[in-house]
Amino acid sequence: MHSIKVIEKLAMEVWELILKNYDIIFLIVIGLVLLKVIFSVIRKFRDRKLLKTVTSLNRGTKSERKLVLQMLKWGVPAPTIFHDLCIEKKNGEFSQVDLVVATSEGIIVLEVKDYTGWIFGNANHSHWTKVLAYGKKKYRFYNPIKQNNRHIEILRKQLRQFENIPFFSIIVFFGDCELKEINFVPEGTFLVKSSRVFEVLRLIKQNNEVAPYTNKKEVIGVLKKAVIKGENLRNQEKHIENINDMLGKHRIFD
Repeated sequence: MHSIKVIEKLAMEVWELILKNYDIIFLIVIGLVLLKVIFSVIRKFRDRKLLKTVTSLNRGTKSERKLVLQMLKWGVPAPTIFHDLCIEKKNGEFSQVDLVVATSEGIIVLEVKDYTGWIFGNANHSHWTKVLAYGKKKYRFYNPIKQNNRHIEILRKQLRQFENIPFFSIIVFFGDCELKEINFVPEGTFLVKSSRVFEVLRLIKQNNEVAPYTNKKEVIGVLKKAVIKGENLRNQEKHIENINDMLGKHRIFD
């Protein structure tokens, strides 16, 4: 009982102190809020400046740009990161690649996905399933492993030396999703939540030898050219037209 009275007395003294020094405390609180805002603005400015070393601020998706920024902060050199590439195929069509990182161990090709819900899939199947509302809603989407393997296949054809260079596929999932059940993920392919992508990068570096590049400038040149093509709005429009034609929804009359 005595201890309770002591606590009550202490609380009253603290309250009286606050009332007597209200103006000072108010100024301190305002100052702390302003400092937080200032530091936030500075951080955003630095992030934008850092991001510009690789890509523009409005290019690709927000998640793609976030991944680029994470990589830069993690220590991946800006000249080795290539964002939003447009690879021309032999038939004149284009394939859009989210992100490529040229490393000593090989070429890492990343496909970025924004999903919510439970993800179910099999690497050998053409489509996977996204489940929402505890199983009440289900959506199918194209197998991202096959999608990224197709990107790698097209990239390999760009240079003869790529025939001997290891390629790694990483599917990066952003959003509130859970990889519930994924089967038969092939060697050299990784599925990862965005928060753990650097574990995969370390794993690739630790478990692989230096790749036998014959001309690194040639590799950088091809990837840079693909980035420049991605800036061409007409190429982007043509890529969308190719996807829409592949899906064939405009040929369905119900």
